[in-house]
Amino acid sequence: IVAVREELRDRFGEPPREVDNLLAVASFRAFARGFGVADVGAQGKFIRFAPLELRESQTMRLQRLYPGSVVKQTAGLILVPAPKEARFGGQPLRDQELLAWCRELLETVVADLAAPAPSA
Repeated sequence: IVAVREELRDRFGEPPREVDNLLAVASFRAFARGFGVADVGAQGKFIRFAPLELRESQTMRLQRLYPGSVVKQTAGLILVPAPKEARFGGQPLRDQELLAWCRELLETVVADLAAPAPSA
């Protein structure tokens, strides 16, 4: 991903924000796969991570750090309230800020499940 970004920069100059966002999504997908997570997406007012099976200690950590989270063990997914810029009245996070939040959640809650893939 780093090589692609550099090639684009070399050929076309500084890429627009949309291209940076696309490369950030590709980097996050590779990172999430390191935890076995293949699906991250919006589901109502939640962000869905699947498949993901948490141990009891990880479930407790998730619910302590991200209040309102729902763990559906039989479905192998977790639902975490979508983050906002501010606790009250803030706009939902988007683009690279949302990806960084998702990356932090995986690192914080499930980092001991698997060694993450190298980030690019």
